[in-house]
Amino acid sequence: MVCAYAFFRNATEYCKKKDSLVGSITAERAWWNILHYNLTVEPDWVHKKLKGIQTITYEVLQNRPIKEMQIDLVAPLAIDSVIQDGKSVAFRQVGDIWYLQLNKQRQSSKKQVTIYYAGKPIESLHAPWDGGMVWSKDSLGRPWISVACQYKGASLWFPCKNHLSDEPENGATISVIVPDSLIAVSNGRLIHQQQLAADKTLFRWQVKSPINHYGISFYIGKYVHLSGKHNGKNGLLSTDFWVLDYNRQKAIEHLMPQIDSTLVALENCFGPYPFYNDGFKMVDAPYIGMEHQSAIAYGSSYRKGTNVKGGDISNTGWGKKTDRILVHETAHEWFGNSITASDIADRWIQEGFVGLAEELVIAHYWGEDAGNAFMQGRFRTIENDKPVIGKYGINEDGSQDNYVKGWAVMHMIKTMLSNNNRFIQLLRKLNREFFHHVVTSREVEAFFIRETKLQLKPFFDQYLRSAQVPILQYVIKDNQIKYRFVNCNSGFTMPLKTNITGKEWIYPTASWKTVPIKGLIQGNSFQVDTNFYIQTEQTN
Repeated sequence: MVCAYAFFRNATEYCKKKDSLVGSITAERAWWNILHYNLTVEPDWVHKKLKGIQTITYEVLQNRPIKEMQIDLVAPLAIDSVIQDGKSVAFRQVGDIWYLQLNKQRQSSKKQVTIYYAGKPIESLHAPWDGGMVWSKDSLGRPWISVACQYKGASLWFPCKNHLSDEPENGATISVIVPDSLIAVSNGRLIHQQQLAADKTLFRWQVKSPINHYGISFYIGKYVHLSGKHNGKNGLLSTDFWVLDYNRQKAIEHLMPQIDSTLVALENCFGPYPFYNDGFKMVDAPYIGMEHQSAIAYGSSYRKGTNVKGGDISNTGWGKKTDRILVHETAHEWFGNSITASDIADRWIQEGFVGLAEELVIAHYWGEDAGNAFMQGRFRTIENDKPVIGKYGINEDGSQDNYVKGWAVMHMIKTMLSNNNRFIQLLRKLNREFFHHVVTSREVEAFFIRETKLQLKPFFDQYLRSAQVPILQYVIKDNQIKYRFVNCNSGFTMPLKTNITGKEWIYPTASWKTVPIKGLIQGNSFQVDTNFYIQTEQTN
């Protein structure tokens, strides 16, 4: 192994380019496509260490590819050795990037490379937000181990192509070796369990569907297994719950019925659950939650509410009707796992639609007005600190508004359509069109522009690529209303529903318009439907 900054003049130059090395499709990434990950790991809870073997099956995309393969693995984890075709492969390290110096690869051929690695992985101190290994204890002081790595990626704990644009088409096999007093749970279905020497047990799990790198995870603890069946759109779906032994009764009384009712609502809104082959699984986790595909992390309080204390962040009361963490993470199976943003800068695709799912589940059971009220209660939490969409190619997340403002974008489109059934049909079609795909924001935007026939391009640019909140200025005089948008892009336009008698919808732009009015519904105060995220300002 050569451990050096060979491609760079010095460490400072490397640091300047580090973000693009992680966040872009480099030449050393572009020539190969992941087909399958076969990962074996053995965590050491006492010393907080990890050792593992990763076999990557891949397809060669280019006829004369560059000779090096970029593999991402974050220090202090380190690659020990690499094998291909029974021979050792030379490699070199450049920070958290490892370049495997492979022999010539023939286009369209399918190859395997096996990587042995070990070390002390970065520990997450505020999971799931900071990312890394979680070395924890349950309430009885027993080992409880997991990993969460959405923002920084799976290279925090295993060697991979740490880019959202490439998912292994044939899924992944995850084997976890643990002391035989513990249980290891991972994605997909348990296909093998083997007693090893030295009082250890191997648990092998297999997910057959494409899976994003941060969606791969594992959990180790004193788990018990509960199983059920959900009568879903595509037939019977196996539902499994791996919970700490002392949470068994809570899971029976809360998780199992809540998951069943949530899946009913989400399948109605988004279409069939996307991973019938891999089943549905929820696992007790030592952090609040994460959308690990077919192995959802649940770390909430086993009660309804928008937080672990059972509160309601919307201040409407509707947030206490469901277990938000359960709904939110389950909805990520559709948006985040089946439909995945190809760059983290577009994470609103995942979080915005999942926020919408929270609203739609409430609306499914308690009516549209309840769902709308819950959404409107969340408008006040939008910060507008920076645009929702971040910078591409450098692994940069956008604003945390990608949750609620991204949600607001879809909520306003629903309002503009004035037809909830049509909106639900569009969501189902979106999931069919992008089933198990990685997508860009532009592709999702184009879908809604095409399907709704609304003038949505300036709308998306305003709410996703700007932090400005449009202001509707208006003047009412002599039975006329004059209006325009300010604090917005020059081309911004959006139809608004108002309380103008006989002419409820107006069509403001950045230029003044004047229309006659006969009166106002609900008194003399001009109002815009509260389902629109704008500000209003009466002028002279």
